Amino acid sequence: MARAPRSNDRKQQARKSAGAEGGRSGGKLPGIVHGEVPPREILLEFIQDNPDRANKREIAKAFGLKGDARIALKAALRALEDDGLLEKNRKSLTRPGALPPVTVLDITTRDVDGQLIGRPAEWLDENGVAPAVLIRQPSGSDRSRGKTPVAGIGDRVVAKIFPNKERGGPAYTARIIKVIDKRKTAALGVYRAMEDGKGRILPIDRRGIEMEVDAEFRGDARDGDLVEVETVRMGRFGLQRARVLSVVGSVTSEKAISMIAIHAHGIPYIFPPHVLREAEAAGPAGMTNREDWRALPLITIDPADAKDHDDAVHAEPDTAPDNPGGMIVVVAIADVSWYVRPGSALDREALKRGNSVYFPDRVVPMLPER
Repeated sequence: MARAPRSNDRKQQARKSAGAEGGRSGGKLPGIVHGEVPPREILLEFIQDNPDRANKREIAKAFGLKGDARIALKAALRALEDDGLLEKNRKSLTRPGALPPVTVLDITTRDVDGQLIGRPAEWLDENGVAPAVLIRQPSGSDRSRGKTPVAGIGDRVVAKIFPNKERGGPAYTARIIKVIDKRKTAALGVYRAMEDGKGRILPIDRRGIEMEVDAEFRGDARDGDLVEVETVRMGRFGLQRARVLSVVGSVTSEKAISMIAIHAHGIPYIFPPHVLREAEAAGPAGMTNREDWRALPLITIDPADAKDHDDAVHAEPDTAPDNPGGMIVVVAIADVSWYVRPGSALDREALKRGNSVYFPDRVVPMLPER
């Protein structure tokens, strides 16, 4: 006598149905029993493994659901939402804490193999640490045809997200769709004026390259000045073109020595646009769970020529009878944690910088001044 399939058998059949269905063609696959809503575990697995098909229509197509079965699917998905196992993200469904099919990423670092790693630009604190995403680099042919944009550390991109099937690596991989914020990189060199009105940039670093500056891009640079430049374009032939960003001054000046040290040691000193926008959007700290000390006549303990003023003190006699001659001392420190939330663009930028760097004439801050 034939027996009814056990629940585990049904799960295996449903898993085959979801995993074996080819692309978006909707074609039926051999060995698949279509037409029955799968167990919730299989639904969740399908949504996790197929983020670009995580909507009611595509799920119904994958499992061959029609008529009343589609109504049952809608109820099953709603029940998963009610239980907190699914979240609705625009027109698609995601597991809580999972990345949507298309996500804005900040490229933050490289792994031990040199592959770029990104993290979501927006992430809720209650979901824990933002997941790492391995960026799929375009092949040589794709790069030459312009099929996949090329990005680097510090860029913000829109990317297509895929679950990573390899063990031990990041939870996701991604293919870049578009670079929306390109981190500007600057170089340092000595400006040499040419007779035709153009200029040449002679690198101060032996690893640097000589560049050419068109007359309209030289700014206030004069022959012999140490200048900061950015590349603008590069033709098929000739030198790399550059634009003068700022004139540092004489190569022997204090300012020049600081800039040379910054470039020589690769110290990041330009904040990406999205980091600055996040800093500008920050509002004042709320008073919930705080004591209001604004009436205290605090005195800063940073000297007048300090690069930042974020520490202060207040002292007054202690009137308690059991502490004769004692003082009550209050030390106030800027509450940076209120503005720098875990996983935010500010947090990732600060992590990359590690600390502020002080020079005689300037400071390269870990966080924007705002």
